[in-house]
Amino acid sequence: MIVVGAGFGGLAAAHHLRTAGFDDVTLLERAGDVGGVWRDNVYPGAACDVPSVLYSWSFAPKTDWSHRYARQPEILDYIRDHARRSGLRDRVRTGADVTHARYDEPARRWHVTLATGETLSADVLVSAVGQLSRPAVPRLPGLDSFAGPVFHSATWDHDVALAGRRVGVIGTGASAIQLVPAIVDRVGAMTVFQRSAPYVVPKPDGAYSRRQQHRFARHPRLHRATRQGVFHLSEQLNRTLDSDGRLAAVLHRAWQLHLRRQVPDPALRARLVPDYPLGCKRLLFSNDWYPALTRPHVDVVGDAITAVEPGGVRTADGRLHELDVLVLGTGFAATEFLVPMEVAGRDGVRLADAWEGGARAHLGLSVPGFPSFFVIYGPNTNLGGSSIIGMLEAQARYVVQAVREIAAHGPLEVRADRAAAYDEEMQDRLAGSVWSSCASWYRDPGGRITTNWPGTVTEYRRRTARFDPADFRRLAERRDEAEAR
Repeated sequence: MIVVGAGFGGLAAAHHLRTAGFDDVTLLERAGDVGGVWRDNVYPGAACDVPSVLYSWSFAPKTDWSHRYARQPEILDYIRDHARRSGLRDRVRTGADVTHARYDEPARRWHVTLATGETLSADVLVSAVGQLSRPAVPRLPGLDSFAGPVFHSATWDHDVALAGRRVGVIGTGASAIQLVPAIVDRVGAMTVFQRSAPYVVPKPDGAYSRRQQHRFARHPRLHRATRQGVFHLSEQLNRTLDSDGRLAAVLHRAWQLHLRRQVPDPALRARLVPDYPLGCKRLLFSNDWYPALTRPHVDVVGDAITAVEPGGVRTADGRLHELDVLVLGTGFAATEFLVPMEVAGRDGVRLADAWEGGARAHLGLSVPGFPSFFVIYGPNTNLGGSSIIGMLEAQARYVVQAVREIAAHGPLEVRADRAAAYDEEMQDRLAGSVWSSCASWYRDPGGRITTNWPGTVTEYRRRTARFDPADFRRLAERRDEAEAR
């Protein structure tokens, strides 16, 4: 078996496969180490917005997090340490950039081609490249003409000196609200270009004391109970963000109070009011975002960017904002999924063509026409709240069950009618959710919402808990049908 990607999802899949007795697993990682987004995102202030007690694999509990919300270096150390101690690191081939994967129907195997030209084969292929692996670079006229350094938050250039310089940050999402406060007191001037203001509420962060860490280590039941309690709170948050209930109103009020207390200037406050309903985007947690924007050397610009010039950024009001460094805090190309890897299934059909009208997969995992192929963190499995690791582990356990069926009966392919019915359910539910009013962020070019899951983690776990062979057909069945015709 081949697993592409060695982040949280790929390592979870490999762990569960190996635990189930499937020891012949190779992980292909294009970078030089494991870690996924936590290896790549090393911008100043990088941290998790999910409580650390919940942001870990269930099979590798960590009791000594230094903070309630873990910082990037500690999360990466956790991933690396587990991969090493468990022996999974020995199964990872680093520097293995997958460019193509093709299903060979006569051989009933997948052939995977690396950028070096080397070809590997496996009876099962699992993609675990995630939704947040490719930085989204905005198509701004003249971006290449900027005279100073330009880099994305996910490819932060630590060699660029920021002290005393005029720095522009494009974007006000989850990365920007961390990096801006982290560098604001180092720069000479900062301009934050905001397309739409985020909802930001207080972050209940703080350092864990040695006593608390010791209690978690000595009393595993206490740690499990705390984790479960945080999970239930996060599930409630998931429900709240997609409802018009009282808790949503409470969160909205918490945001209003947070903004009013931290931004005294009415004019600036007005610019920081979102123009979309609470829940459209992921709710953000920060205690220092708003204060950073109130610094006298910081300017928040809401006018649209019309062009980038050698000396700075020009906005729709005609003003040129002179800059020395430009940082792109513009998120990731989440709707592109496996791009640029090309995957071809039965009869040479390309996955890109099968997804021409928008990515879709049964349970977010299986695509008709692509036998024995599974997508971890695939279409419609992202969350508006809670820890994605719970979703990744549910998918990994489902893949294990599927592999058991494949080992016993040969290649399996999800039935087109089952996949279509599931996709119709997803789109119907999403059409009635808060995300339907946020088309510009969540819909792909085909007009579909392809990233988000419309329910809770608990529901997804329930629906993936048992692999149903009736949802699939064996390739032998297809061959028999063809011969009968």
